[in-house]
Amino acid sequence: MDCDTNGTDDGQEIPDEVEIPITNELDLHTFRPSEIGELLPAYFDECRARGILTVRVIHGKGTGTLREGVHRLLEKLPEVREFHLAGGGSGGWGATWVYLKEEC
Repeated sequence: MDCDTNGTDDGQEIPDEVEIPITNELDLHTFRPSEIGELLPAYFDECRARGILTVRVIHGKGTGTLREGVHRLLEKLPEVREFHLAGGGSGGWGATWVYLKEEC
């Protein structure tokens, strides 16, 4: 199979960056676990700049590996005031509510 320089075999270009709408909800289902370390801080910075201080991060239920990775990262981020698993009406243990500190 012949691939072009972008790694596709049909000639379509792969975008370097994908624009993510900044809302109070971030669904991680389309991201690789290796991407969350850069994604979450950048997303939270954009949320804070827009005055969005409560964000529901959807990581899915699955085996819990992604949830655990998200929670480990949230514990280290200085912009995170607190976080907890979502309740039954908000995704249960498949989502986490994150409360951000206001920008100074």
